[in-house]
Amino acid sequence: MATSSISSNAQTHSPSLRTRVFGRAFKAFTYPDFRIMWIGACTSTIGSFMQTVAQAWLIYYFLTKRDAFYLGFDTFLAQMPIVLFSLIGGVIADRYERRRMLMMSQIVQMTCAFTLAALYITGRVKVEHVLLLSFITGCGQSFGGPAYQALIPSLVKKEDLQNAIALNSIQFNLARVIGPALGGIALAYLGAAWCFGLNGLSFVAVLISLSLIKTRYQPVKTGESVLESMKQGIRFLHKQPGMVSLIALAFLMTALAIPLLTFLPAMASSLGGEKDLFTVLLCCSGAGAICGALIVAYVGHSKHKGRSALLLLVLMGLLMSGFALSKIKVLSAILIFISGAAMMASMATISSLVQLITSDNMRGRVMSVYNVAFRGGMPIGSLIVGKLIPIFTAPAVLAVDGALLSLLGVYFLTFHRKIAAL
Repeated sequence: MATSSISSNAQTHSPSLRTRVFGRAFKAFTYPDFRIMWIGACTSTIGSFMQTVAQAWLIYYFLTKRDAFYLGFDTFLAQMPIVLFSLIGGVIADRYERRRMLMMSQIVQMTCAFTLAALYITGRVKVEHVLLLSFITGCGQSFGGPAYQALIPSLVKKEDLQNAIALNSIQFNLARVIGPALGGIALAYLGAAWCFGLNGLSFVAVLISLSLIKTRYQPVKTGESVLESMKQGIRFLHKQPGMVSLIALAFLMTALAIPLLTFLPAMASSLGGEKDLFTVLLCCSGAGAICGALIVAYVGHSKHKGRSALLLLVLMGLLMSGFALSKIKVLSAILIFISGAAMMASMATISSLVQLITSDNMRGRVMSVYNVAFRGGMPIGSLIVGKLIPIFTAPAVLAVDGALLSLLGVYFLTFHRKIAAL
């Protein structure tokens, strides 16, 4: 009886398996500043994806009469400023208060969203306006991105950094599920102007969260020129084992993988659907990405991160090719769900490796270089695929992209093993 009583008390006071799993997967939420920042960022990202749905519809179905090239060109213009200006943004993120940089970035993006809403409401919107506003939004992101990525590690302890990065990926992909769903509903029943206007309002959430967090970055004063600071960042990258390979992998991975999302409207058309199927596929991809990020968050600080990321890359390529060649809507939804999980797990793991290798005083510059590579692959890949689709069709081009992605993972696993050793 005594043994039974002790066992009963132990069960009463010990946390349940569900509680332990939940606590491990969401450890970074125990930090108030991270939690506040996460909520604000998630709200804003939901708004951004609402606009993504409406903007893709506006370009593909309304302004260009189903010209896939303009979908790729819009992505190119949105991402190109990140390639051009992120290195400068990284230097500034190491020299000035990162919260203020983020606030200015949000104000620029908010203004662009409201401008597009006004142009649409007044009936004056043209494809040139959309492209220009995408470029200006990208300029804002080129300075806000390095500041945001450099700020996250200061909100949690080092041992919880991978968990925080994975949870940050979850907020992005949770928004990628909720945003398109809300965007599709708003587009169908309220009109595109509501998607653009609600996106503008969503940036207020980030501004509020940034004003509430208590963590402050105290930059080290320096008399170095911006160019010299950039050179220091580049030299730091070369000294860290495997860092250059990680940067190269980030560029190639996004150049090959992101066109799958960019050209989902074209894939939806090839499967015999339009707006509704596009929204469903985008939501399936986002739901899969959430699952992938949750797995990374639960695993936390583990060994062999590099090898795991590369194996996931091979899997993602195979799934991407399968999705591109599928003619069955249900099968396509399943494949894009699993590929979304593999994509996010791989990307979150690679991002955490870069953050863990980097010291805080160099974080803005290093993450700006990573951002240039990661985001720079998107416009280049989308532009190339946009030119090839009219010649070879979307399924054929994306199937080849998936095969190349798998071969890239095999190459880094077998021949160039610096990442696999991390």
